[in-house]
Amino acid sequence: MLNDMAVAANYLLRRNMAAQILIIDLDVHQGNGTAKLFENEKRVFTFSMHGEHNYPFHKEKSDLDVPLKDGTNDKEYLGLLKDILPTLMNTIKPDFAFYLSGVDILATDRYGKLKVSVDGCRQRDEFVFTTLQQHHIPCAVSMGGGYSADVKIITEAHCNTFRSALEILPL
Repeated sequence: MLNDMAVAANYLLRRNMAAQILIIDLDVHQGNGTAKLFENEKRVFTFSMHGEHNYPFHKEKSDLDVPLKDGTNDKEYLGLLKDILPTLMNTIKPDFAFYLSGVDILATDRYGKLKVSVDGCRQRDEFVFTTLQQHHIPCAVSMGGGYSADVKIITEAHCNTFRSALEILPL
């Protein structure tokens, strides 16, 4: 198994194409693999906002872990993200970001345990992209998760991520 973000981050670092990388993992599951791979790499800051009671049950230590209570809704989720991400940008001062846009945070997800709406998920993506754009930080986006019984909801959320990226980020 390969961690695509870790491979790409190492590529950028080894070729001096980035000096400080921020990994924004907003999938409902903790970014345990990324956290473990970069635990001793100070040029990569791992930020994971995830369900407190979701797999993996033994969490690795990210540079910043934000465990979310079961039932976390749009207002709570977006409030935390809006408090944290701008501060990280100003503190870490990344020159590249990787963003994992998980849609398993949706209320309809069978395993996620959170109560975020499709609109809340869209607002999350727009906020992340706008924040990165305001700081002139290029990013790579991976879309993940999504275990709703209704595939149309998952597809809508993923399409919203793509549309938001096209609308906000420069090509």
